[in-house]
Amino acid sequence: MARSPGVQQGKTPRRRERNPPAPGQTLVADADGPILNPFTLDPTVPGADRLDVLRSQQQRLLEGLADSQRQFKHLARSVFRVQEDERRRLARELHDGLGQSMTALKHRLSAIAEQAGPAAEIGDALRAALTLCAGILEETRELSRLLRPQILDDLGLAPALRWLARSIGEAGGPAVTVHVDLEGLELDADLSTLLFRAAQEALANVLKHAEARQVRLDLWRESGHLVLSIRDDGRGFDPAQARAAARGGAGTGLGSLHDRVRVYDGSMHINSMPGQGCEIRLQIPMTAVADRMP
Repeated sequence: MARSPGVQQGKTPRRRERNPPAPGQTLVADADGPILNPFTLDPTVPGADRLDVLRSQQQRLLEGLADSQRQFKHLARSVFRVQEDERRRLARELHDGLGQSMTALKHRLSAIAEQAGPAAEIGDALRAALTLCAGILEETRELSRLLRPQILDDLGLAPALRWLARSIGEAGGPAVTVHVDLEGLELDADLSTLLFRAAQEALANVLKHAEARQVRLDLWRESGHLVLSIRDDGRGFDPAQARAAARGGAGTGLGSLHDRVRVYDGSMHINSMPGQGCEIRLQIPMTAVADRMP
């Protein structure tokens, strides 16, 4: 029969020795013998005082946890801000750089076509080149608008949402009706960006999955919150199954939207059933961007 290393036959294994407790500490038992209890206070201290000390320690831990959460949110918001700044830069470069170059090329090809005259072969080749150039130019402009629509920075959130709805309809998607009731309210740039990206993600989800014919987008102020609602008459889905799919890495994009909204102390609710359309409702506190780290 095999013997355990270091154990002689006929002798009982010795228990692992532990140092005696220091003054003010006691021992508690576990499966392997007594261990020091780090939360035990001097037994000579009255019970009520010991309870106060434990409460104070717990409060400090909770405050530390809350502070860590605030720092995480500020960091996440900073990351989102940097992402939007980079999107803005790329959109400007596409519009002012590549876009203008393609426009100049299109004009140059048009001039060459006029100079070439009615020659059939050259004319056909130039017309094909002009068609290709026009298509590339339009795709470049569309990519620039999707990266960061200039209208959002120039005219604000409401016109940007209407442009977004119109562009979806023009691309063959469902008809999107927009109602914005924020009269007299000037939104923070970060909050405007958050709401625009939320609407963009939700509408992209409708376009990709819902098979809807009508979509209604509403934005209003209610009890210190901004409320964004996107409702469609599409095929709907089971929100529980969608959340399970998102955890498995096969989500619809709403998971990332939910995470971003939480960073701004907001909430997202999905009301949907198969065959009965869907409503996505976001609530963002209007003070969400006011509390920034120095």
